[in-house]
Amino acid sequence: MTADLLARFPSYYHYTPGAKVSLDEARAYTQGIARGHYENFTVVSWFLPKDKRQHFFNVYAYCRWSDDLGDEVGDPRLALELLNWWRDELHACYADEPRHPVFVALLDTIRAFEIPMEPFDKLLTAFIQDQTVGRYETYEDLLGYCDNSANPVGRLVLYLCGHRDEERQRLSDATCTALQLTNFWQDVTVDWQKNRMYIPLEDLRRFGVTVDEIAEREFSDRFARVMQFEVERTRALFREGLKLCDLLDGRVRRDIELFNRGGMTMLDLIERQGYDVLSKRPALGKWGKVRLMLSRVLPFTG
Repeated sequence: MTADLLARFPSYYHYTPGAKVSLDEARAYTQGIARGHYENFTVVSWFLPKDKRQHFFNVYAYCRWSDDLGDEVGDPRLALELLNWWRDELHACYADEPRHPVFVALLDTIRAFEIPMEPFDKLLTAFIQDQTVGRYETYEDLLGYCDNSANPVGRLVLYLCGHRDEERQRLSDATCTALQLTNFWQDVTVDWQKNRMYIPLEDLRRFGVTVDEIAEREFSDRFARVMQFEVERTRALFREGLKLCDLLDGRVRRDIELFNRGGMTMLDLIERQGYDVLSKRPALGKWGKVRLMLSRVLPFTG
């Protein structure tokens, strides 16, 4: 990692390569990353039991670093180099030789909850894939990508909650895949600017929409039917994933349900704007986020 590269990231990412880091320093480092991305982590900070918060900070910091190395560098060749470096750091962590502060903190979590390397490694597989793959032919191809890019996060949460059974993992996968798909439908134009397009090509052909129309942001009834089709099968995944809430501890359940309901609310917004995500990116807004949160904490406000 060069000084020039580090300068591209927010100050709370910075560290001195090769410097020895204590566990307390590493924990403070991962907290800084998590709280630096407060818009993603506020709900987790409020609802999680205090004895688990640091472990969630550690896992979040790993995921955040991984994601940003893939998306924020701006050069696919350099991103691949950095992601492979990060994978080497992960392997060093599992060999009990952590070097980076994220891994010094994360090793404590890995040991406490006996977390296998697979979910961490699968995330890197997805981010590496993003550097070379910009189109998905079939829905099954897209689900395969989500299995690496989204589902490992839910499984990591389950490990931190003490759950390792297949049924909870299956339901978690449904929610995480639905959240990832929702993000794709929300960010069609944003992803296009990165030369990525996640709507399956077979679905575009089915409804008579061309890639060129998306590039030109040409909204049509045909495109609306594509998005309606994608939104409806994503809703089905959310409905399946909601069953996980009944299998979790009450304190953690609220957080998982909040993310699930938030995803479904975003799908409702897409529907309300006539499935036109080409002219306007749907966004929940600050009041929508607050109201959603209150509806889970104080049911009478929902």
